[in-house]
Amino acid sequence: MEVVVAGGHGKVGLRLLRLLADRGDRARGLIRDPAQAGDLQAAGAEAVVLDLEHEEIGNAAGGADAVVFAAGAGAGSGPARKRTMDHGGATKLIEAAKANGISRYVMVSAIGAGRPESWSDQMRPYFEAKADADRDLRDSGLEFTIVRPGRLTDDPGTGRIEAAPELEHGGEIPRDDVAATLLAALDAPGTIGKTFELVAGETPIPEALRAI
Repeated sequence: MEVVVAGGHGKVGLRLLRLLADRGDRARGLIRDPAQAGDLQAAGAEAVVLDLEHEEIGNAAGGADAVVFAAGAGAGSGPARKRTMDHGGATKLIEAAKANGISRYVMVSAIGAGRPESWSDQMRPYFEAKADADRDLRDSGLEFTIVRPGRLTDDPGTGRIEAAPELEHGGEIPRDDVAATLLAALDAPGTIGKTFELVAGETPIPEALRAI
């Protein structure tokens, strides 16, 4: 499999690229800063330098079997950048997938993105951008999976999660397990057309995805 990951130097994206490369897949990561290319190469991935916020993706995704959106404006960014990156960047990747004949698209969203109105004034622009990106993907006609993780941590992964279309509670999840869930979703046709929230749990990842 050949997979293009937008946000290739992010903490989730880089983990996913490493998992893909380790099992022999061709992994390509979109990065804005050329200085980050060495980290992707060390992970076994190919770096594609592209400013997702201000440039079109074009042929940068050409030849891929699937794309993953794991980019984001990040903490400290204002509402405008959340709109151009978390929503606009995801939409550009949708357009690039269609232009290059790529049907499979996995989105890293956020737990609670289905309820943006419930967040504080400070947080609402982020969740509105995520909600709009998720909606555009659902309406795109692509074979989508939308993954909405809880608060991300750098704790070691356990390979065990709790996942459901909508969880009744929040929670944390190691970035290792988010990356592993994305990899498993790429391999699981049963996740196509599904949107689910994700936190640390007791169920092995493949089993949890089969139950969604």
